[in-house]
Amino acid sequence: MRTYLIIGVQAGLAAMLAWVVAHHLLRIEEPTFAPGAAVAVIGASLAKRARRTVELLLGIGVGIAAGDLLIALIGTGAWQTGIIVFLAITGAAAARGTGLLMTQAGATAVLVATLTPANPDLELPRAINALVGGLVGLFVMLVLAPLNPLRTIRRVAGSALDLFANQMTACAEALANGDARRAEVLLKQMRNSESKLMQLREAVSAAEEVVQFSPLRWRRRQIVYAYRDGVEHMERGYRNSRTLVRRAGTALRDAEPVPPDLPAAIEEYGTAVRLLHRACLAGDEPVQARERVLHAVRLGGKACRHEIGFSGTIAVSQLRIVANELLRSTGLRRAEARTLVRRAAAGQPS
Repeated sequence: MRTYLIIGVQAGLAAMLAWVVAHHLLRIEEPTFAPGAAVAVIGASLAKRARRTVELLLGIGVGIAAGDLLIALIGTGAWQTGIIVFLAITGAAAARGTGLLMTQAGATAVLVATLTPANPDLELPRAINALVGGLVGLFVMLVLAPLNPLRTIRRVAGSALDLFANQMTACAEALANGDARRAEVLLKQMRNSESKLMQLREAVSAAEEVVQFSPLRWRRRQIVYAYRDGVEHMERGYRNSRTLVRRAGTALRDAEPVPPDLPAAIEEYGTAVRLLHRACLAGDEPVQARERVLHAVRLGGKACRHEIGFSGTIAVSQLRIVANELLRSTGLRRAEARTLVRRAAAGQPS
């Protein structure tokens, strides 16, 4: 809510400035589209706003071109409007345009087709308004009131990491208690958690855009890029953990033996994720999180040296894959992470 409150402030400020620029500086009598374009740029999404500004302007250009060309050929009217909008949107789609580009192309084509007879000079003010709105929107979100990139990432990451940790704890408890039903319910919950990952990707993308273009945030570039790489590995780890939970549930349904070290290892992963979140908030090196990850791998290796079934063995293999991704998310290189996991699995000191 804090993030979207800031976006609301940005949108309101951009709408006001776009109106002032279009109406008072450029002397456009009807500057309605300028604040509309500014709000579209800011409010459409947290991420990729610069690209959305370009899409907005391209969509308007496609709509104007389609409208002008077809009006000259077939005139105006109900069926003519339908054809003009159809061709404008399909033209934008053929150019692999996104929803925003197609929407703007279609909306502009409607305006050109329906209002041109009464207002023959509508196209140029519409294009100028869109340009003013888009540029003002970019100016507000990158210069006047940019988001704090680190605060945005940490706020969203906190929710995602907390969910990840709690789900690992729930999996460990299901294994320890022999509760196959709980493991099934947990797997369904994890499959429905993609929205959290999407929010995290969106927040990181927005932060990356801010540090690329906002002079006030340039000094945060390296930290944000490190978060970007870490989030990529965290996503992979989370998706592999779903396979882990599925195999844990299968082991329980098939009444396979579950050595105590296996649920203990999964619980250690939950603890590692919590420690990783805490280190991110404090801006510290996640040393303790790495130690917990490697301890989890050691426990998984001990579980394999006891009587364990097929699904349990696969679960341990997934534990090691998740461990590698978690170590990579803390900033370790691929070779170093693999070496540490391999030694821990063999019971060797790291």
